[in-house]
Amino acid sequence: MSKVAIYLNFQGNAEKAFTFYKSVFKTDFSMPIMRVKDLPPDPNTPKFSESELNYVMHVALPIIGGTELMGTDMLESMGHQLVIGNNTTISLQLDSKEEADQLYKALSENGSDKQNMRDEFWGYWGCCLDQFGIRWMFNVMND
Repeated sequence: MSKVAIYLNFQGNAEKAFTFYKSVFKTDFSMPIMRVKDLPPDPNTPKFSESELNYVMHVALPIIGGTELMGTDMLESMGHQLVIGNNTTISLQLDSKEEADQLYKALSENGSDKQNMRDEFWGYWGCCLDQFGIRWMFNVMND
């Protein structure tokens, strides 16, 4: 079943933030924290610094009413820089590639900062900034 999550970007302190949110909402992470060092090897990826290897690649925490907070640390080695405006994303977790493609096409029209829909190791993914400056992420997880 499709669902929506709020995706938060941090600059090296995602784990600290999510530990705090965990104490506030009194819930547990949906899965173990995935770190950058857990990524599968990819020759096209820049070399990460020692500190970046321990950064959070992905964390998920259920909060209220079925909503989930998700987050990651942005990586300077990949040119990421945290600024107000790119620190929050609406993440759509969808049931099919067709649904993801349809929503991506509609929301990215006249938008910018587009990461076209593509297969990743965890599933089918894409991201865009819509014409109103709202960031959207699209995911169809592998079975």
